[in-house]
Amino acid sequence: MDHAPAETPERKAFYARIDKQNMTPLWAVLSGLITPEPRSGCLPALWRFGDIRAAMLEAGSLITAKEAERRVLILENPGLRGQSKVTTSLYAGVQLVMPHEVARAHRHSQSALRFVLEGAGAHTSVNGERTPMHPGDFIITPYMAWHDHGNHTDKPMFWLDGLDIPIIQMLDASFIEHHEEEEQPIAKPVGDSSARYGANLLPVDHRGGASASSPIFNYPYTRTREALAQLAKAGPLDPCHGIKMRYSNPVTGDHAMPTMGTFIQLLPKGFKTGRYRSTDATVYVAMEGRGRSRLGEQTLDWSPKDIFVVPSWQPVTHEADEESVLFSFSDRPVQEKIGVWREDRGNA
Repeated sequence: MDHAPAETPERKAFYARIDKQNMTPLWAVLSGLITPEPRSGCLPALWRFGDIRAAMLEAGSLITAKEAERRVLILENPGLRGQSKVTTSLYAGVQLVMPHEVARAHRHSQSALRFVLEGAGAHTSVNGERTPMHPGDFIITPYMAWHDHGNHTDKPMFWLDGLDIPIIQMLDASFIEHHEEEEQPIAKPVGDSSARYGANLLPVDHRGGASASSPIFNYPYTRTREALAQLAKAGPLDPCHGIKMRYSNPVTGDHAMPTMGTFIQLLPKGFKTGRYRSTDATVYVAMEGRGRSRLGEQTLDWSPKDIFVVPSWQPVTHEADEESVLFSFSDRPVQEKIGVWREDRGNA
């Protein structure tokens, strides 16, 4: 049924009576609840890093990291204003930590990712381990993991935050706790988690764990970029994606995070992808290169560090004017777990 039944005076009177008992007839709203294809208020959108950077630096002069707890500008989807959503299920914002500042330690039930946009030498700490941050690094903060950020350099640090806030909000499962210290105690050396889990090795007595997140919390861009370059030489190119890889949990082989899938792809110079759509609305960062993404009649031209959104089930093609690298994240792991994720590769 793609439309509601006609209303009659008798039906309207009945609806009015049951409304007072907090009831509504399904047949009056069914067509908007179960739709033939995804319908979303999420719209294609692009944020230029130059604009974000200028606004962030102004924010840095107006409020300290201590006052704000997290000095972040939320990237609100133009179709979802006022909801703190970049897609219907995900949150995104850009965080700034100024020189010699600390974003104090806390933990929460929302999982978070960081994708570093600018700056080097600052750090983030997760569950007692500190890692330096460099452009292109993908960093995980798992569910209820203590985390804080510090910048002991003389230059500002910017990164993209991605969180599953709308999912946790929908489930009414939000909790946050604040550490008694501004920075959590560091109990592990730099690189500990990578050495234990990121070298095709596992501790001999490892038997899995309660966390569905990867035990590695920093995936350095230098290593990722080397892999992309090697794969681009070896081929073949996927007609819809070029070279596209997903970040994985080395213990399970599953996505690196339970609620957010994270991906990295390389588009060779002059490459144009085939028409593609999928049910997971996706947030992209143009880490390298220049090009454009076409969604129907709309074209999003992107440059390094620009951020853009492709809504659910909207056909998209990407074109690279020069060799380009795109980082992206979506709610694909959730959709896959419940069996609703779907893709359409056009004629590819």
